[in-house]
Amino acid sequence: MPMNELTDSELLAQFRQPQSREAAFTKIIKKYQERLYWHIRRLVVTHDDANDVLQNVFIRVWKGLDNFKEESQLYTWLYRIATNECLSFLEGQKKRAAVSLSDVESGLSNTLHAEKGFDANKLEWKLQLAIQQLPEKQRVVFTLRYYDEMPYEEMSRVLDTSAGALKASYHHAVKKIEDFIQNR
Repeated sequence: MPMNELTDSELLAQFRQPQSREAAFTKIIKKYQERLYWHIRRLVVTHDDANDVLQNVFIRVWKGLDNFKEESQLYTWLYRIATNECLSFLEGQKKRAAVSLSDVESGLSNTLHAEKGFDANKLEWKLQLAIQQLPEKQRVVFTLRYYDEMPYEEMSRVLDTSAGALKASYHHAVKKIEDFIQNR
């Protein structure tokens, strides 16, 4: 952590002071926006959608930060909000399109195919395609564990699920991804 970067506790203390509230919130955004963006982007796929969801996340954070009890890490709380916003966004897409979730997931896959630089023969693209084939919960668990290297205990607080269930979900996701990559 750089010397000039404040701890979460210091940022929260500043946020609770009316005179430094906005500056502290700006520092929280700067500290976490990139990590949250990439977490969101892996779930919703497109840059524009990820930016929209990220903006909604920070609106919810601004509104809810006064009530944050510090029973978990700020990072955990932010990821929980971001994950829930992603799930709400994907659910909203499904409802707006009046199609099944598998059609939305297929649409995410098609969006990925349209990305600049897409090459289905490259392993990183195969991995992204495989991830898009996973059921929603497995996709979230895989993303948090594989990309964000989030421990199961912390993930259980983010997703409000037992660590054992998350380990099983991750294991199933890995198997499906391996099968997808080997059979493509």
